[in-house]
Amino acid sequence: MDIRQRIVRDPRQTACVVTIDEVRAVASMLPRAYEVLVRDQVKFRVGRIVFLAFSRDETIMGVGFPKEERAALVAAEPDKFMLPRQSDMRYHWVHARLAALDQAEMEELVLDAWRMCVPKKVAAAHLSADGDVRPAPRAPAR
Repeated sequence: MDIRQRIVRDPRQTACVVTIDEVRAVASMLPRAYEVLVRDQVKFRVGRIVFLAFSRDETIMGVGFPKEERAALVAAEPDKFMLPRQSDMRYHWVHARLAALDQAEMEELVLDAWRMCVPKKVAAAHLSADGDVRPAPRAPAR
C-alpha cells in the first residue's frame, strides 16, 4: 500500500480539528527532530532538513511527501491537501489544512515526513520501540 492510500480516509468519518500544539507534541518526540523559528514560522528539522513547517497563521502545515505521489493525494482530497507554491515544487513537499485533518492523519503525515529525513537505522529503532512496522516512504534518488 502506498503512502497516499494510507492517508486518504473515508469522507464520512468525522474529523477533529488538529492544533499546532498537538503537532508539536508528536514532532518533538521524534529522535533528532528539533523546532526552530524562521521568519516567524515554526519549523521542525532533522539536521538542516526541514520535514515539517507551519504557515504564519498556523492554519496550514507543510510536510515532506514524495513528489511522485502528491498530485494524486491533492486530487483525491483537494479540500484537505494542496500543492506547495511553484518555487517549492522541486522539493518533496505537500501542504495540508490543519482544520481538515484528524489526529491519526496528522500523526501519519508527521511520522512519514520525519522518516524521509533520518537514517534508516534511526527510524527502524524508533518504530520498533513504538511497535510501528510500516515500511518507510522512499524518496527517489536525485
